[in-house]
Amino acid sequence: MAFTDIYSIAGSAMTAQTVRLNTVASNLANADAVASNPNDAYKALKPVFATVYGQTQLSADKDVYPNAEVRIVDVVKNEGKVDKRFEPNNPLANDEGYVFYPGIDVVAEMADMMSATRSYETNVEVLANVKSMQQGLLRLGEGSR
Repeated sequence: MAFTDIYSIAGSAMTAQTVRLNTVASNLANADAVASNPNDAYKALKPVFATVYGQTQLSADKDVYPNAEVRIVDVVKNEGKVDKRFEPNNPLANDEGYVFYPGIDVVAEMADMMSATRSYETNVEVLANVKSMQQGLLRLGEGSR
């Protein structure tokens, strides 16, 4: 596997984790958003990832190592539960005095955020190690002059 393949794989994974972090941030920011009917309540966003294999994956050559990248296929709305609360003094309350909040589990979103952050950090470490390996190879070449 070439160094460029490693950069490509780690870069695509970092992009995917950035999208994941952005959706978590959006979900947390809208966790207390109020709506006057259940259809207008905020729906949590979830990214959908897919593995895309490079041409080397399909090769019959035993000396070729497979590579794959992470791609963002879509960002979908989670049609989960909506919390119905009786708040007759709320200006958005319907005729019966109810308002609707998105059913976002803040604790689960925070755990997802920590997982995405750790995955991102791991890929940063991979890139730092590849850079160190490349610099070591260059130093080996300098010693032969």
